[in-house]
Amino acid sequence: MGQCFLTDSNITDKMVKAAAFGASDGVLEAGPGLGALTFALSRAAGRVTAVELDGRIMPLLRHNLEGAANVDLIQGDIMKQNLEELVHDKMPGLRYHVCANLPYNITTPVLSRFIEADLFETLTVMIQKEVAARLCAKHGTPDYGAFTVFTNYHTEPETLFTVPPECFTPRPAVYSGVIRLKTRKERILAPAEEPMFFRVVRAAFGQRRKTLVNALHAVFGNSFEKGEIAEIVRKCGFDERIRGESLDTADFAALSKVMTAVKTEII
Repeated sequence: MGQCFLTDSNITDKMVKAAAFGASDGVLEAGPGLGALTFALSRAAGRVTAVELDGRIMPLLRHNLEGAANVDLIQGDIMKQNLEELVHDKMPGLRYHVCANLPYNITTPVLSRFIEADLFETLTVMIQKEVAARLCAKHGTPDYGAFTVFTNYHTEPETLFTVPPECFTPRPAVYSGVIRLKTRKERILAPAEEPMFFRVVRAAFGQRRKTLVNALHAVFGNSFEKGEIAEIVRKCGFDERIRGESLDTADFAALSKVMTAVKTEII
């Protein structure tokens, strides 16, 4: 299944220490593999729920976690779990967090699901280094994109450290990066304003070589004249030749608010 199992206890301990879990914290882990991170989590957190897709390694995983009474192992697909029911059932009364070495091939959908669930105070995850760089990128840089804005809208991302290939068995061909996403307690926009915001963000990066005006017109052309979009961009204080990658999350929020006010019927 292409797994690369994290085996270096120094890295697992460093990851758990950075997450700063305690007895009042419940941790959800996706893809525990051979249980190295799971075991480290069990010594720090109040409870750990680990969901593993590969049923073939479950016997070894259970063996490796013998004595860890605060760990619940579930064989299944994390993408098919009812996350709210799962954490409420397995970790009642605790603060919910995610800590995991995520499979590279499903990083984006899994992270999106965890973030959108709005259940977890923090997400401390190990992912491909290049993906970590994109999630924590600053606006105006090549790594900055639509998923960066999505992540920044919901969380406060922080780069923690890099993990070399030799910490895994078998060794992956790339380096990994550990990041922590702290869920924002207050959103920039009201829920009713969010559909327009994310539509604007997707449009801005859908053709990122185009100016923001041209990129927005390509998507919103049925509702806005190009001149109207240019005027909205200027009204927000931006040069009409600006590209979407130059806007930060607050800028996109301001832009979407004005667009909503001008043509509320398009959402």
